[in-house]
Amino acid sequence: MFTNRNFLVQLLHKCVKTLFSHTRLILRFRNVKGTYCTVDQEQKITIANQAINYLKVGSGEKTLLCFPGALGTIWSDFKPQIDQLNKDLFTVVAFDPPGYGFSRPPNREFTLDFYEKDAAIAYKLMKELNISKFSLLGWSDGGISSLILAAQYPEAVEKLVVWGANSYILPEDIEAFEQIRDTSRWSDKARAPLVALYGADGLQDMWSGWCNAMQAMHRRNGGNICMECVTRITCPTLVLHGAKDPVVQPEHPNYLSSNIRHARMHIFPHGKHNIHLRYAHEFNTIVTDFILE
Repeated sequence: MFTNRNFLVQLLHKCVKTLFSHTRLILRFRNVKGTYCTVDQEQKITIANQAINYLKVGSGEKTLLCFPGALGTIWSDFKPQIDQLNKDLFTVVAFDPPGYGFSRPPNREFTLDFYEKDAAIAYKLMKELNISKFSLLGWSDGGISSLILAAQYPEAVEKLVVWGANSYILPEDIEAFEQIRDTSRWSDKARAPLVALYGADGLQDMWSGWCNAMQAMHRRNGGNICMECVTRITCPTLVLHGAKDPVVQPEHPNYLSSNIRHARMHIFPHGKHNIHLRYAHEFNTIVTDFILE
């Protein structure tokens, strides 16, 4: 119906900004070359035979890599950061980890080394983008992989920000995970964007796979995920934590801030697991100050 491509892009961009706050519907259109793209210019790149969907915005001197959590994507996990961080100060890169979002097919297989694999893919992505130095913003599972990446590639990571992350699994963690295994009991706000991506059955299958992987990791090596990495991290590190996080035990951020060499911690007293979404302005201000200091 529309023949003016620029008009269509502007129309779709306005619709997306109007309709969504913390998650974004990925509206795709066919361009003149017959390929698909999005109004936010997400792109695909092949890394280790895996198509990786990513977004790069801003022109700032400091580059930030946003690392999503379990099942998470660019927009489900980092919309307030992509939209609100200062694009003159920062270049922001975000991606769908392999097997999540639009970095499919195939769907994610939760092998016992998937955190290490995600860290390797993220590092290779930045290499492919010719970005030799960057800081990491890692949430939840993305925080765990960020710990691994920072330890393995210290020459590449300037600063590290993690929240909702842990380097080992406690029995209490397994109990908390089992309480949220049934995705039909999740809040609509948390569930809807993921159902839109994976379908209701697909979401449940993928999340059950994640829960099973956590149980297997807990049985292996006493629950150690990457404790040996923590003491090898040399970059300045900011550990953030929501005091009311129902998923991450307070022991975990305390362990990270105590064992990472140049780490400090900030607590959101009323925060839960998604402090960067619920308290986006405060979170972005704290991160900006930390990266620029």
